[in-house]
Amino acid sequence: MNSPVPAVLFVCVHNAGRSQMAAGWLRHLAGDAIEVRSAGSEPVEEVNPVAIVAMHEVGIDIATERPTILDWNAARSSDVIITMGCGDACPVFPGKRYEDWTLTDPAGQPLPVVREVRDQIRDRVVQLVADLTGDHPVRGH
Repeated sequence: MNSPVPAVLFVCVHNAGRSQMAAGWLRHLAGDAIEVRSAGSEPVEEVNPVAIVAMHEVGIDIATERPTILDWNAARSSDVIITMGCGDACPVFPGKRYEDWTLTDPAGQPLPVVREVRDQIRDRVVQLVADLTGDHPVRGH
């Protein structure tokens, strides 16, 4: 590992919805136990406003986050890379743990759909935290 705690990188195309929600959940549930990163292969200007609202409803603020371009060094130094619909643009480095989370893209979706995606991401992040730390977070919604 390149850091004292495991580093997780969430990657999607625009880094505006799924990856930002996943990063928000991981920060909320794992605290300092896991280093959280997110990026996009083609980031947009801002985080999806409906994703911000959906996360705010569960007490997680992602409004100040900014979509960032996928940095190959960040990917290389991550222990776990979780992709969410970025296809061939996602990095592949030998020896990394990869997961591909198939989730609805919240872009252009109404709040009820984004809430469902938020909750699906939470369930996956809870399992990820348990896998990486041996801890089953009980916080939250």
